[in-house]
Amino acid sequence: MDENVLSKIIVDAAIEVHRELGGPGLLESIYEEALAEELSLRGLVVEPQQFVPIHYKGKLLANPLRLDLRINKLVIVEAKAVVGYNPIFDTQLLTYLRLTGLKWGLVINFGERLVKDGIHRVVNQL
Repeated sequence: MDENVLSKIIVDAAIEVHRELGGPGLLESIYEEALAEELSLRGLVVEPQQFVPIHYKGKLLANPLRLDLRINKLVIVEAKAVVGYNPIFDTQLLTYLRLTGLKWGLVINFGERLVKDGIHRVVNQL
């Protein structure tokens, strides 16, 4: 399954989570956990709170990168629950993609009235 197909499944699952939980207003961690469950129900491999070691000039740093969700080892999902979307979220996810060598990621802001308005696709070197 490629990243495009995965992205569609993830978007559909995010919409279902938002609808099922009643829209915005909850903590990010609740949406993240519910999305992980929904994606698992759809047969995807979900790795929540995935730690990624970071090396700096040959030295392993003490603080690893922590991804919200990694799906099928191909797509990173960063969950947000904020009123105002900040473009730095896209930049942050691009950095995560570069550090992991992955191509695709989604920032999903569950803080939007309509979650479809809070979904941003980020690509690395495409």
